[in-house]
Amino acid sequence: MKRVEAARGALLRWGVLAVAVAAWQLTTRTRDSVYFPPPSEIARHTHGLWFSGPPAHAFLTPAATENILPSLARMTAGFALAATAGIALGTALGRSRRAHALCNPVLQFARAVPPPALVPVFVVVLDFGTPMQLTSIVVSAVWPVLINTAEGVRNTDPLRLEVAAVLRLTAPERLWLVLLPSALPRIFAGLRLSLSLSLILMVFSELLPGTANGIGFTLTDAQSRSDLLTVWATLVLLGVLGHVLNTGLLAVEKRLLGGRRRQA
Repeated sequence: MKRVEAARGALLRWGVLAVAVAAWQLTTRTRDSVYFPPPSEIARHTHGLWFSGPPAHAFLTPAATENILPSLARMTAGFALAATAGIALGTALGRSRRAHALCNPVLQFARAVPPPALVPVFVVVLDFGTPMQLTSIVVSAVWPVLINTAEGVRNTDPLRLEVAAVLRLTAPERLWLVLLPSALPRIFAGLRLSLSLSLILMVFSELLPGTANGIGFTLTDAQSRSDLLTVWATLVLLGVLGHVLNTGLLAVEKRLLGGRRRQA
């Protein structure tokens, strides 16, 4: 029964997407505007631009190797650093009510600052280049993970802590067996937000002058040449990347949380 419902839900979601793409195709064919090409032309251009390479290179063209892969590497490195720092600092703050009370105003202030607004500061301090791009991703993406981890640790069921005390668990055992499993749903909620911010900041940092490659560079370069097909192809690529990355993270979350529930 669950499989039938899951298949029905997947069919409905893909059906809505197919209808939306068909409506887009019909509308653009009817209007025939150079600014809004039909999705069939965008898909054809995307394939020829990035995914028509030899099988030995996973069908990636030199343009994809020079632009998509460096962007993904920057985003992955920034997201990994933000996640590691956010979980570590959030756990430390969540375990100490006094530290959380003292640092909470600073955390709320830092979280409220729009991430792109910090990029000019990093440009002044670090100049253009990969260090600036990584720093902008890490500093902006760390807050959702940090705050959600701290809240998840703070909201651990007191009964679990009492059981851990009765069993005389050591501090590392209490952290690994009680606090982190309890905070895991909140941690993944922060990771999903952080992943979206990492993708946004990766593109934004590559839009700035001085960038030599990347998806953001491809977007600005195509805009300067009035290559609208490449602009649309880049936008579609970003949407697909965001969906694929979020789906992968949800799959990891489902697997981990499902395993934790079975163990419990």
